[in-house]
Amino acid sequence: MATTQQPQVDFVKAISRLDATALVVGSMIGSGIFIVSAEILREVHAPGLLLVVWAASGVVTLMGALSYGELAAMFPKAGGQYVYLREGISPLFGYLYGWTLFVVIQTGTIAAVAVAFARFTAVFWPGLSPDVFLGSTVHFPQPIGDVAVGLSPQRLLAVLSVALLTWINVRGVRTAALIQTSLTAVKTAALAALILLGLTVGRHAEAIAANFGGNFWATGGVAVGLGAIGAAMVGSLFSMDAWNNVGFAGSELTQPERDLPVAMGAGVLIVTVLYLLANVAYLNVLPAAAIATAPQDRVATAALQAILGQPGLKLMAAAIMISTFGCNNGLILSGARVYYAMARDDLFFKSAGVLHPRYKTPAVALLVQAVWTSVLCLSGTYTQLLNFVIFAALVFYMLTAVGLFALRVKRPAAARPVRTPGYPWLPALYVIATGVIAVDLLVCDRHRGDRRGPADPGRHAHVQLPGPGIGADRRAGLLRVAGDGQARSGLIKTRPTRDPGAQTILASPDRTHSIDAASAGEGTAAGFGGSAGRVARRAPRVRAGAPGDRRGRRGHRHHLARSCRS
Repeated sequence: MATTQQPQVDFVKAISRLDATALVVGSMIGSGIFIVSAEILREVHAPGLLLVVWAASGVVTLMGALSYGELAAMFPKAGGQYVYLREGISPLFGYLYGWTLFVVIQTGTIAAVAVAFARFTAVFWPGLSPDVFLGSTVHFPQPIGDVAVGLSPQRLLAVLSVALLTWINVRGVRTAALIQTSLTAVKTAALAALILLGLTVGRHAEAIAANFGGNFWATGGVAVGLGAIGAAMVGSLFSMDAWNNVGFAGSELTQPERDLPVAMGAGVLIVTVLYLLANVAYLNVLPAAAIATAPQDRVATAALQAILGQPGLKLMAAAIMISTFGCNNGLILSGARVYYAMARDDLFFKSAGVLHPRYKTPAVALLVQAVWTSVLCLSGTYTQLLNFVIFAALVFYMLTAVGLFALRVKRPAAARPVRTPGYPWLPALYVIATGVIAVDLLVCDRHRGDRRGPADPGRHAHVQLPGPGIGADRRAGLLRVAGDGQARSGLIKTRPTRDPGAQTILASPDRTHSIDAASAGEGTAAGFGGSAGRVARRAPRVRAGAPGDRRGRRGHRHHLARSCRS
């Protein structure tokens, strides 16, 4: 099926086992571990369930890596999972995967990480706003929903970062591999330092009391079932995705048959341990309520700021910038190899199947990938991209594991340098787990959309009264409320005001609170004591969100911290 019309230029075998493991770790550790714990906690409500979600995601991912090891050793060629599906099931499934990878999975992940890179860069340059200044909202059916298409400073920076990394990868795999290994070492050390600080000098007595002991499994009266836990795994699975990308560059490993399985298994295990410890560190530093309401979901930034003060804000932002930049370097490097392999099979643009005569890299495939990724950067946000990337990825992970069983039947005598441990039970469990999570994600997301219904401005009560308070921070949309000494939860919608003496009315499920909304730094959630007066009437729940900040569906919903009078 492969074409012979294109000149044969071989890849440079420059990726060692250490480089391959760094590619796995570096591609996995991006922005997710620093952000998505807030959304997970808003879904499951309990610190213990937060750790369960991360642990379950790690186990599922490790099962996948162990299952894929056999396939990677059998087909150590450029294309990775595309080749596994083509050979294991049929060329049709390889074709479907390759194009889905290009349209959604790989490019969507690169775009999401690039947007996160720009978001954390805004800590140093506040002018990098997420506000869309030129564009409109496009309506898609569920599970995608509404997408704000247009230009914003953050999105433009995301596009520039993709362009720069694409140029670096065109220049040669040796340079790209060196950058990947170096950035992986830096960001792994930064994550380890955060964990060490959180488990030692950063431990906070109030956070420990709020998160552990009797409160460890407390959900605040909210019923949390297996469906909710499965849906909450979207963010953690996204954070652990891309572990298979090292297989895409199989032709460039020095000893792919031996190094690919080791790199996949060791890389996933390292990241799983780091992620679990990072979340334990978060819970030692911040109460669960503060994690759930971290400004713009930047949990790691809030944790380090709580430990080191204002310098911690910029230190963590810099570390996450390095992390996301390194993550995208690995994603861009590996993704283009799939399109190259598809082009060699006449399933992609033919010019993408030609290596650069000087640099011996798939330059055209890299360029096409960068163009489509840039379009996605301008057409969605982190959460929206996360939703449809993970669903598509899970389906093909499941199908690839099915291909492992098919190959055992179709080619029983084929050389297998590495065999899947625990076969057939381990890959069977992986197939079941990925299938159940994919269905749960689709069903739960649709139910959330049905419950939300169309926007109704009349239901979003928002009142301002003259008073001694300060106008709410327009970017925050997050306030902790305590009106009468009782633990309360609710949702809030804030809007900017030119009146510094204004107060905001919070409509909670059972009462309305008048709040002095103090703006704090980068939209830091402010705590309020008993001075907040109460209006003695019931009021409807209101939604969170800031005008101009056109985030995704779930990004507009922020649970408020349950707190008592200070």
